[in-house]
Amino acid sequence: AEPAATLTGKSPVMQQLRENLERIAATDAGVLITGEGGSGKAVAARYLHAHSARKHHPFVEVSLTAITPAHAAAQLFGQENKGAVTPGCFEQAAGGTLLLNEIVGLDLATQARLLDALEQKRFTRVGGHEVIALDARVIAASDQELLKAVEEKRFREDLYYRLNVVPLRVPSLREHHEDVPELINFYVNWMADNEHLAYRKFTTGALNLLRNYSWPGNVRELRNMVQRLLILHRGEEVTEAEVEQTLGSPAPVSPESYPPTLMEMPLRDARSATEPPDRGA
Repeated sequence: AEPAATLTGKSPVMQQLRENLERIAATDAGVLITGEGGSGKAVAARYLHAHSARKHHPFVEVSLTAITPAHAAAQLFGQENKGAVTPGCFEQAAGGTLLLNEIVGLDLATQARLLDALEQKRFTRVGGHEVIALDARVIAASDQELLKAVEEKRFREDLYYRLNVVPLRVPSLREHHEDVPELINFYVNWMADNEHLAYRKFTTGALNLLRNYSWPGNVRELRNMVQRLLILHRGEEVTEAEVEQTLGSPAPVSPESYPPTLMEMPLRDARSATEPPDRGA
């Protein structure tokens, strides 16, 4: 299974998370997923979709902090201009699931339009008049700053409660650090099978060091570290000293430098993404 569809770990918190996801997936209710950056909110959303009655229809993810306010409404609802129609995310996700990632980044005007669409279960494209039925399950994801944004009037309280029908919190990796060895094993095997990287075994000392590491970037940071060790280093074993050097050096790989979908990129693109000259701002 690809990482996007898998939540790995035998710890009690991860077992509880999977049980909650499966219960929620059996309904069609709106879900608000919260958690630290890199903890796996998008992975949880894909898991919900894959276990739902909508699994044979599209899963569409949009990052709202990457869209300017001027383009947000057109991105979500589509646009009509002189007879030309550009479908938005809601139409692309018809019958399936739409993940509104980093929902706190949505501007207030588009928040109002989104609230109306969710309440009426229909919408119109920007510049258009045709009424389109909203036939997608909407999942919103955010870090812990969303409530603060509500308090500061940067996010509509009524939209917050409309999205937060079923709240789901994804734990940080610090809360289930006992899963680190299993996660490492999962990513090593996945990268060996799918990205054709050389298999390397982590020594007991290396695993103990990583189990006790604070993981500020959570599972995404762990995944990036494993990929870096497989791409840039040689030898059958990953030693404690090598891990110390990787964690302590100014790495060209960081949680912020990879998009959440990196694991789905071809190896040549993944490698180019690790090179300092090609890093995004």
